[in-house]
Amino acid sequence: MAREVRIVLVGVGNLGRRFCQILAEKSGPLEERYGLRFILVGVADSKGIAASTEGLDPGLVAGMKETGRSVSEYPGYGSQGSGLELIRNIEADLLCEATPVNLRQGGEPGLTHVREALRKGMHVVTPNKGPIVLAYRELMELAREKGVELRFDGTVAGGLPALYLGGRDLRGAEVLKVEAIPNLVTGYILDLLAEGLSWEEALARAREEGALEADPSFDLDGWDAAAKLVILANHVLGYPARLEEVEREGIRGVDPEEARRTKERGGLFRLVARAEKEGTGYRLRVRPEEIPRGHPLSVLGRKGMGVVYHTDIYGTIAATIREEDPTPSAATMLRDILDIYCA
Repeated sequence: MAREVRIVLVGVGNLGRRFCQILAEKSGPLEERYGLRFILVGVADSKGIAASTEGLDPGLVAGMKETGRSVSEYPGYGSQGSGLELIRNIEADLLCEATPVNLRQGGEPGLTHVREALRKGMHVVTPNKGPIVLAYRELMELAREKGVELRFDGTVAGGLPALYLGGRDLRGAEVLKVEAIPNLVTGYILDLLAEGLSWEEALARAREEGALEADPSFDLDGWDAAAKLVILANHVLGYPARLEEVEREGIRGVDPEEARRTKERGGLFRLVARAEKEGTGYRLRVRPEEIPRGHPLSVLGRKGMGVVYHTDIYGTIAATIREEDPTPSAATMLRDILDIYCA
């Protein structure tokens, strides 16, 4: 018989909605291959909740969100309420926390959601960087104390398994240097500049295509890349990094002509996040720079992200991803769940 995994999902934006689509499309194959039956017992968005001990239809949830409706309108099971109330009151095995990243206001509400679920003895998977950046050690210790798992593979470089590769597959090695391009938006804009667009034209194009948020500072000023570097440092390098110690330079000061010359030379201009061994610790930097032809990250296209690990015993290992839409990022929640139950 299949093992039931009762899931509560908080946050049904781009990632949460696509995660529901994945559950709807893959429920049969997942049960057949892994012996797991995923039951979505609760879901919360910014306007309300829906809950059923018998399980909600993830396909219906995805369809409702795609047409702009709240899950509070779910037939027979929707109601008013918050994600925190849902977590506190529902019986579930696992929380998928997919609310928006909020580093400016203490990682909330995601941080409280994750804490509450762990305290209840629920596993947690999340692509939300905020709680992990701001409270990595606290949350990992809480998970150990409660005997549950906290997984967050989707917090770095979208669907690329950068954390699994570094944290699990490089065991036994000393990582001497990490180079990462973990942000899609900045690469897209830098490519537009390299193609001859002005800054104003590049930003306008990015907004038109939905690649740039209304407040672009999180991406353009390097905060997103810095946050991901902090997670890599803590989880892979075992270095207790904090966001404020990252030497951060965004892309606003990039001269479009410099990006064009880089392209003419066959190189790639990108916002690079780097951790380099220094003494007993690491120096953490985020800055725009040229990636020369032949470098493992020079193959990245406009929709590409990647990471390179330089190690003492495993050589240099690189991994890249081409992510056309947020589906791979959403699928990291499934990957984390399967790793918890199938390890």
